[in-house]
Amino acid sequence: MTVETGGLVEQSKTNITTTVKHVNNRVRYGNKTEKKNRSYKKMRREVVFPRVPDVLQQLFVSCTQIFRGPGFVPPASDVNKLCDILDKMKPEDVGLSKSLQFFKPTGAVNGTPRVTYTTIYQCDQFSLCIFFLPETAVIPLHNHPEMTVFSKLLLGKMHIKSYDWVEPKDSIPPSKLRLARLKANSVYTAPCNTSVLYPTTGGNMHQFTAVTPCAVLDVLGPPYSKEDDRDCSYYKDFPYSAFSNEGETTRVSEEEREGLGWLEEIEAPENAVMDRIDYLGPQIIETSY
Repeated sequence: MTVETGGLVEQSKTNITTTVKHVNNRVRYGNKTEKKNRSYKKMRREVVFPRVPDVLQQLFVSCTQIFRGPGFVPPASDVNKLCDILDKMKPEDVGLSKSLQFFKPTGAVNGTPRVTYTTIYQCDQFSLCIFFLPETAVIPLHNHPEMTVFSKLLLGKMHIKSYDWVEPKDSIPPSKLRLARLKANSVYTAPCNTSVLYPTTGGNMHQFTAVTPCAVLDVLGPPYSKEDDRDCSYYKDFPYSAFSNEGETTRVSEEEREGLGWLEEIEAPENAVMDRIDYLGPQIIETSY
């Protein structure tokens, strides 16, 4: 049984307990600190979170100032500002480390590895999430309706494939297949520059495939919302030559064909199901700005 929550498909709570414990043991941010209060006869345990790094707090404050809701595209100056902040971020800024067992090679993976995610912060305007991908795990090809998304690969090596639509949906007749232009099809290794996608450009439909265990920080503005008609759609891609008739092919050069493909919207695939864990890294300080 699965439930859809804000564009992500997550495991139902009735089935998640064992899985989350298993994943949390592998992805765990760090041990909770236990303090002993000598003023009490009994020992009292208290969870103490790490001090929030300046760069993480700066990211949060900047997001509160920049994002304005669905369809809003931040100006270039604000995009550069967020990219500069994200480019400076290190795994330790969100409580991660290369020494964690999750990021160490473990050999062949049996079956389909499950992606795990955690939410650092979420409001109506934006969200900060981390996705953990075991080796060979895939976040299938999906879109980001009316959203601007910043992706920062914190750890690992990841293949990213992305597309943009060739023409607006309103300008073409209804069809199962829709022509798209390949925007990216490369392997990225952390640390690397932040990538940005926009509502209609920058590779709005993308797919992540983990070459090694990965952690990627996503800033989504705004986050998915089924209630606001911003649900996630999934696609299967085909080469341009697979469905192009002879007349269409003659109008497109060989060079152009290599950068085009057909996308077919599909039901959420099995590997779209993700496990959710609690965020135990440094906590953002919410104040009025």
